[in-house]
Amino acid sequence: MVPLGWIGGVLGLILATAISLYANALLAKLHEFGGTRHIRYRDLAGFIYGRKAYSLTWALQYINLFMINAGYIILAGSALKAVYALFWNDGQMKLPYCIAIAGLVCAMFAICIPHLSALGVWLGFSTLFSLVYIVIALVLSLKDGIKSPPRDYSIPGSSTSKIFTTIGASANLVFAYNTGMLPEIQATIRQPVVKNMMKALYFQFTVGVLPLYLVTFAGYWAYGSSTETYLLNNVNGPVWVKAMANITAFLQSIIALHIFASPMYEYLDTKRGIKGSALAFKNLSFRVMVRGGYLAINTFMSALLPFLGDFMSITGAISTFPLTFILANHMYLVANKNKLTSIQKLWHWLNICLFGFMSIAATVAALRLIAVDSKTYHFFADL
Repeated sequence: MVPLGWIGGVLGLILATAISLYANALLAKLHEFGGTRHIRYRDLAGFIYGRKAYSLTWALQYINLFMINAGYIILAGSALKAVYALFWNDGQMKLPYCIAIAGLVCAMFAICIPHLSALGVWLGFSTLFSLVYIVIALVLSLKDGIKSPPRDYSIPGSSTSKIFTTIGASANLVFAYNTGMLPEIQATIRQPVVKNMMKALYFQFTVGVLPLYLVTFAGYWAYGSSTETYLLNNVNGPVWVKAMANITAFLQSIIALHIFASPMYEYLDTKRGIKGSALAFKNLSFRVMVRGGYLAINTFMSALLPFLGDFMSITGAISTFPLTFILANHMYLVANKNKLTSIQKLWHWLNICLFGFMSIAATVAALRLIAVDSKTYHFFADL
């Protein structure tokens, strides 16, 4: 909202919702293409295009998931630092330290939860943590907004910087709605798979986006162009309430990271032939070394460049646009080439070209944002 303003932000969120629903619906309809159930994105791409596309799609997915995980580690570190500052505002606990602690907790959780289906009750806690954060952030933002004097909603920056931040914001918008792993999520849906997944998508992109809209609009309304990337840094209220919100954000980030890291864990487990009891010494030591090592690298990168908004922009640009919009449209076009009319084919080609251009432009804008922030703050910045 900050780089787009009221009109651009509202229209952008609504448009991103619509095109994300459309692109994910295309993927969902291809889930059983060719009479085969494709439970991995790369499997679907490989089935349609061949082995090279399988490898390219997996590379894009890996980048996407790695960057998402980095974002969650930064978010968890920011929440942890905010909790510390509420009780001991002595400036001793720097953001990189908090990110390192968050990474350690994420690694411990990854070692204890051997696979995605083992999350079980943690998914219920995840829902609870999300609701607590949403309610507290919304209520405190509204409370501050009612008491605050008129806010400045102008878009900050020079004319040139506004162009780049607007393009970067478009990547943020698509990143907010898409995962790049819809087939993996769809793998656990009961029959009829496509019909049930379409129901889930319609629900998610209507009722499911309402909390996102509420928190986003309320936060921007309350604080204007001074709204921070991590909204809880803006809010005022009882210490215990703010602490609860930050703790739930920290815990939810850990659970969410595990979900988005699971495709990588599953790939590594399968490649090394990990089977049998999760508590077997071989399996346990493998998780400690491999998952711990993967998250150590991820945590280091997060602490090195702890710019959450920039990570969202670059992820949306280099992976979300290609995976969710370009590839989905082209796969649907290839898979249904004999069933589509000329107008329908033209429509998909227009989408491919448009999102291809957006991906290139957003990548340039995101790299510029990271370069500017790196000069402003330095590596391992305490934001």
